[in-house]
Amino acid sequence: MPDQIFDADFWDDQYKQQKQGWDIGYPSTPLKEYIDQLTDKNIRILIPGCGNGYEAEYLMQQGFQHLTVIDISSVLTAQLAERLKTYAGNSLNIITGDFFEHAGQYDLILEQTFFCVFPPAMRPKYAEKVKELLAPGGTIAGVLFNRDFDSAPPYGGHIESYMPIFQQQLRLKKMEPCRNSIKPRQGAEAFFIAIND
Repeated sequence: MPDQIFDADFWDDQYKQQKQGWDIGYPSTPLKEYIDQLTDKNIRILIPGCGNGYEAEYLMQQGFQHLTVIDISSVLTAQLAERLKTYAGNSLNIITGDFFEHAGQYDLILEQTFFCVFPPAMRPKYAEKVKELLAPGGTIAGVLFNRDFDSAPPYGGHIESYMPIFQQQLRLKKMEPCRNSIKPRQGAEAFFIAIND
C-alpha cells in the first residue's frame, strides 16, 4: 500500500471515479473555526495533500493573500485551477507534486488528515518535512484521525502515538480530541497545534 501513496495515477483515479469517501464537500469545522481566529491575511500558508480544497477556497474568500496548495494528482489540481480560477495565479498557488519534494517557507501549514495517508513508519519523515517548510516561529495546525481503520489509506492512529512524532521536531502546544467535529466524525478526530521554535 505505501507505493500507492506516491502513485499519481492511483490518486488521479480516486478523483476521476469520485472515490474520496473522506470528502465532506465543505471546509472542515475545526479548520474553519481555526481560520476564523487568524487576523494576519498576509501570512504564507501551505495546505499539503489539499484534496478538493474547500479550506483553500474558504481562505481565499476571507481575503488571505499568500496560499499554496499541493497535491500529487494532476486531475485534482486541474479541477482546482478551474474551480478557483478567480484566485489561481494571484493569491493562490496550485502545485502538482510530491509534498516531500516541495521547497518553500511558510508561516502556517494547515493539516486536514493528509498525515493519515502515511503509514506509521513514514510519519516521522512527515514531521521532519514540516519543520523544514515552516519558517522560524511558524505553526502547523489541523486535524488528524483519532481512530483505527480496517483498510488503508487512510491509516488510523491515536493521540498518544502522534504526540512523540511531532514533539521530536516541534513544540506541541495542543493535541486533543476535537470538540467541534462534524457529527459523523465526532469522537474520531484530534486537533493539534505545533510551533517551529
